Amino acid sequence: MRRQTRMQGLALAALVLLAAAGLSFAAPDGPPPDAANLWNHITTQSPYTQWKNWPDHQGMQPGSSPHGALHVVYVNDAALSVRQPPVPYGSIVVKENYDEAKTLKAITVMYKVKGFNPEAGDWFWAKFAPDGTVQASGTPGGCIGCHSAVAGNDYIFLHAF
Repeated sequence: MRRQTRMQGLALAALVLLAAAGLSFAAPDGPPPDAANLWNHITTQSPYTQWKNWPDHQGMQPGSSPHGALHVVYVNDAALSVRQPPVPYGSIVVKENYDEAKTLKAITVMYKVKGFNPEAGDWFWAKFAPDGTVQASGTPGGCIGCHSAVAGNDYIFLHAF
């Protein structure tokens, strides 16, 4: 009887751990889906300015609203390695948004996190001021609404797979 109770206790503990793991959002080698952690990751732990551009979207390019007149897009190795959608979990796309005078106005980020938001491709979205102040994050309706037009390209506008 004691052994059966102990086994049931162990089984219950294992279920609790599995459930907790299922509720935590994690990406391989990436931060949790939180704007402050993401900013730290892309500016300190793995500076995005050292990443590459999409092969078909190099350097500063003309842009449009809401991202500004010009932009530069950087992608981490996870996103860069993909030949067809979807990109793998852990992919990060960073867009520097500039005005006509080439003044940095905002930094927008898409971060693919398993289970974060399945209805919108599991993307975590964030918009930062140039100093890192969070202006929007999580599941902003404007980001999702616009990028839904390219859901078949994994919500990514500026790179054709």
